[in-house]
Amino acid sequence: MGFFSKLFSSKNKSTPEVEERTVLNIRIGDIVTFDLVDYEVVGKITYRDGSYEWFAYQLLEGSSTKWLAAEMDDELELGVYETVKLPVAEPFPKELKYEGKMYYKDEQGEARVTGEGRSENINGRTTRYADYISEDEETYLSLESWGSEVEVSYGYDIEPYEIKIIAGSK
Repeated sequence: MGFFSKLFSSKNKSTPEVEERTVLNIRIGDIVTFDLVDYEVVGKITYRDGSYEWFAYQLLEGSSTKWLAAEMDDELELGVYETVKLPVAEPFPKELKYEGKMYYKDEQGEARVTGEGRSENINGRTTRYADYISEDEETYLSLESWGSEVEVSYGYDIEPYEIKIIAGSK
């Protein structure tokens, strides 16, 4: 073989394998399409409470931020959340009222977190959390305590077919 045939030979060219994305292995830089909008994944938080693990992905489109929550319990559970203003302090109450609807505490606990991307500043921290379900069982409030601040997010369930994931890297 001549120099040029070796240089342009397709034998040594290999296409890098891209890991197929699921809602349980989304990475920073991936694109998530939801409700006809493409969001870039700019942050990821992995929560661990004992042996139980779940994920929250920060999705950004322009100035709009949403969180995609994913966990494998008995079955895959997905939710979309947005941060809302609701004054809450610890200890977390048994019930909350938001936009005229009552929410009742479903579970609470403490989790160690691993943060990536825009969420790396919370890496290694611990958060106390509580999840609330509405009286009609259609929407949720999620509370997380970060030091003296309690962050409240409002969300609802979605089905896996409602999102599409495009890998942004290997």
